[in-house]
Amino acid sequence: EALTFGLNCALGPDELRQYVQELSRIAECYVTAHPNAGLPNAFGEYDLDADTMAKQIREWAQAGFLNIVGGCCGTTPQHIAAMSRAVEGLAPRKLPEIPVACRLSGLEPLNIGEDSLFVNVGERTNVTGSAKFKRLIKEEKYSEALDVARQQVENGAQIIDINMDEGMLDAEAAMVRFLNLIAGEPDIARVPIMIDSSKWDVIEKGLKCIQGKGIVNSISMKEGVDAFIHHAKLLRRYGAAVVVMAFDEQGQADTRARKIEICRRAYKILTEEVGFPPEDIIFDPNIFAVATGIEEHNNYAQDFIGACEDIKRELPHALISGGVSNVSFSFRGNDPVREAIHAVFLYYAIRNGMDMGIVNAGQLAIYDDLPAELRDAVEDVILNRRDDGTERLLELAEKYRGSKTDDTANAQQAEWRSWDVNKRLEYSLVKGITEFIEQDTEEARQQATRPIEVIEGPLMDGMNVVGDLFGEGKMFLPQVVKSARVMKQAVAYLEPFIEASKEQGKTNGKMVIATVKGDVHDIGKNIVGVVLQCNNYEIVDLGVMVPAEKILRTAKEVNADLIGLSGLITPSLDEMVNVAKEMERQGFTIPLLIGGATTSKAHTAVKIEQNYSGPTVYVQNASRTVGVVAA
Repeated sequence: EALTFGLNCALGPDELRQYVQELSRIAECYVTAHPNAGLPNAFGEYDLDADTMAKQIREWAQAGFLNIVGGCCGTTPQHIAAMSRAVEGLAPRKLPEIPVACRLSGLEPLNIGEDSLFVNVGERTNVTGSAKFKRLIKEEKYSEALDVARQQVENGAQIIDINMDEGMLDAEAAMVRFLNLIAGEPDIARVPIMIDSSKWDVIEKGLKCIQGKGIVNSISMKEGVDAFIHHAKLLRRYGAAVVVMAFDEQGQADTRARKIEICRRAYKILTEEVGFPPEDIIFDPNIFAVATGIEEHNNYAQDFIGACEDIKRELPHALISGGVSNVSFSFRGNDPVREAIHAVFLYYAIRNGMDMGIVNAGQLAIYDDLPAELRDAVEDVILNRRDDGTERLLELAEKYRGSKTDDTANAQQAEWRSWDVNKRLEYSLVKGITEFIEQDTEEARQQATRPIEVIEGPLMDGMNVVGDLFGEGKMFLPQVVKSARVMKQAVAYLEPFIEASKEQGKTNGKMVIATVKGDVHDIGKNIVGVVLQCNNYEIVDLGVMVPAEKILRTAKEVNADLIGLSGLITPSLDEMVNVAKEMERQGFTIPLLIGGATTSKAHTAVKIEQNYSGPTVYVQNASRTVGVVAA
């Protein structure tokens, strides 16, 4: 355990402050800082005098950032003496109470805590599960293999599972090569890596390649406790989280009682003998295929769902994962039925505590959109509530086999294409269909008085449905990402018409808008920007993953009238609080607008508004932004 963690050199107090502030918020140990006396001038000399630097350091101490402070390049005994006088009598930083969470990272952090939504682990970069990926790796077409990984991330995978266990492959060499290539692709490397192998040598080689903190999938007690402890200690040294299979010397657990028995035993060994953080333990209680025709298999899904409940109740802070596609293996070749099984299984497993799952991020069905007869038949099997459930689902499955390409699909398309254009737009958004979006957007524009009405009406209606389904756990992040792409395409089509309809030469104000640091999602922010531009507001859009320092610096430079903060995921909330604190510290008085899927009226009032004396306003959705800003 470290006594202190600190930052020194490279930057002066102005530039280093934001990093010291962030470190002080998250460090469970003491924080130390040794800034330079500003930045060097053209002659390599440092111009920041002792009194000015001491005044800045005093502000750090007053803000509660510091336990130990000193100086680096350019500082002199006079600087250190002035700092000492400046902080004399001020209380050192108190160690914060950090909420327990599994903290992973690629180039960007991923925190999984009690309030986190379901985490999607992309499954397609697995040679045992994807024939295409296996072929690309065997043929050494690594550029195309990287595209598979990239597509998983673009489709909403928050972690990618990588497996090279194939008899005709040099798994170690393939794993190392692929991970090293990923490291050079920031759009892939931003998410954490799950190294998936049954071979310890492959796992260890992979751990030496990944950036940040990943997950190892998996270890178990099938080879005995000694090997289990040995591997766990090595993983602790590498700093990885671990998937622990419900598998011991007697075999895989296939009943609810055996699942919790093995997980309970593994948890006790890991936490008490190895010292493994419980929040870095991810149990896989084994997802087995249902509807196999074997009576003993009928309760497999229910056993997993029940085990999730048991683990959450008995094993504090441990997470739960599993390979979701296993549950539908009996219906391989029938994608519509498999997707229905996955949707129903996840709906119930997540409600009982499942935190993450290995899925195809681009092929998740929406629970509420399943045909009622298919959903009911699948629920009979998943919940094992009818003795003839398997037979009934097998009979029904033939009706849906290949339904995405046959006459049934054409009939379904013909039906929704006959609807009113506003309902068609809403349907396209919920389903993530881009094929007709420009055609329908143009038709809606022709019917509207102003182009912006298409955004404020049917497009926002569709996004509101998406938001409701997402909040109810009936829709997952990959599906939201698809909907966002449809929305972005529709908005892009409308933008030239909106621009042409603006009143030239008139501006109602200037707004700096950004998705805050820690969040890469921008659909809500983009819609707000377009809506306000249409109403003659000047928008300075800083993009995504924007730190507080850049937001506020830009607001000063452009003399902004408002600042808007957006975020889709939970970590955004803390960063919004930080921006509010910085606005107060720097003397801002302009309105601060808060919006995004995880934001709320209550959080804005209790957590954000309390830190900023200027106007702080929660905006429920983009269509209300104009009214809020005008007020």
